[in-house]
Amino acid sequence: ERIGVDDLHWLTPAVVHDMEPAIRCVAAMHSPSSGILDSHAYMLSLQGEAENAGAVFAFSSPVLAGRTDASGMLLQIGGEEPMELHAKTVVNCAGLHAVSLARRFQGLSAEHIPPFYYAKGNYYILPSRAPFRRLIYPLPEQAGLGVHVTLDLGGQARFGPDVEWVDGIDYRVDPRRADVFYPAIRRYWPDLADGELQPGYSGIRPKLQGPGQAAVDFLIQGPKVHGISGLINLFGIESPGLTASLAIAEHVLETSTET
Repeated sequence: ERIGVDDLHWLTPAVVHDMEPAIRCVAAMHSPSSGILDSHAYMLSLQGEAENAGAVFAFSSPVLAGRTDASGMLLQIGGEEPMELHAKTVVNCAGLHAVSLARRFQGLSAEHIPPFYYAKGNYYILPSRAPFRRLIYPLPEQAGLGVHVTLDLGGQARFGPDVEWVDGIDYRVDPRRADVFYPAIRRYWPDLADGELQPGYSGIRPKLQGPGQAAVDFLIQGPKVHGISGLINLFGIESPGLTASLAIAEHVLETSTET
């Protein structure tokens, strides 16, 4: 019934039915160590550890522009108390704004700034009790992982994300888009009733490829690429970047010393 290597196991439909009776499939892969993460608690923990190590945070202080020189970069900082800040090392990890911020760095050649696109992902929630105990993922689709089941810390189920290419940042969820969710979900949960889904929330992925183009991975770019000492750009870091953040940090540290 089960053929496994290390942490992943192929399951037959009969085994899947024993584990998740609501699911219908022809086969499945089980990852026992997969789970959910309290992202806000995680970020607060990182902030606390950084402050204990001597870091100082300046929230609501946007970086408006930067100018490179021989010893680093002079940054123009906005907010309630505008200032100039000279930094030997600058890590541009601005997520959705990383590319637009890089365009405001004088001295950084345009050839090293990739095109970017916004791929919005909408989620819809199931207000009734979820019939699942695990995260359920269908086969991936282009630019996304497909409409999958995620359980929050309270056990409520939410379905998503889809892929909606947008020109700007807008987190409103259109209730009408739920119409395309029903057939996608019924491929693995056929008992979903009409009208069950309610608009939940949305997120936006900072993509380095547009509609119909081949997938592009994270782009972590240091001095060895663009020639500017102390500058590391992180482009296209979408949601897996959260759980991979500590590994990314280690890579950024290594990249910062490249010449």
